[in-house]
Amino acid sequence: MTTERRMPAFDADERTMLEGWLDFHRQTLAVKCEGLTDAQLRTAAVEPSALSLMGLVRHMADVERSWYRRVLAEEKAPPLYFGDADPDGEFHLTDADTWQEAYATWQAEIGAARQAAAGFGLDDLSKGRHRRTGERISLRWIHTHMIEEYARHNGHADLIRERIDGATGN
Repeated sequence: MTTERRMPAFDADERTMLEGWLDFHRQTLAVKCEGLTDAQLRTAAVEPSALSLMGLVRHMADVERSWYRRVLAEEKAPPLYFGDADPDGEFHLTDADTWQEAYATWQAEIGAARQAAAGFGLDDLSKGRHRRTGERISLRWIHTHMIEEYARHNGHADLIRERIDGATGN
């Protein structure tokens, strides 16, 4: 699989620009994972951290699910990889966890996020509420937060990938 990463348009309207940057960062995380074995994708950043590329992809699947399905659309969509017993479960990989499953789940959540967002304007408020503040949130805020979330974790992914095989950039 080779991920094509597209730069957002330089002269787009606001929604197209936000969604373009969000897709760019989604694609960046995919690029950071390409060409690695399951074992490499499980490689932790540095002890004692459990942070790995597969863990980051699982984390982002849950983040997509949380903001777009649970908050924006107010769907009943329980967490995929974590829970009360293990709040960081997405990073605690077992032998049964595979890249194929993690990637497919992440892509499915991206598709569900796009579908949920399509029903809202940038200024429209979420049907659900922020879990900490109880406030309803605009799609603009969610898109902006997701760009920030991916950008931060893509920095982590860059360092993890460099540690695994020396690849940098992209």
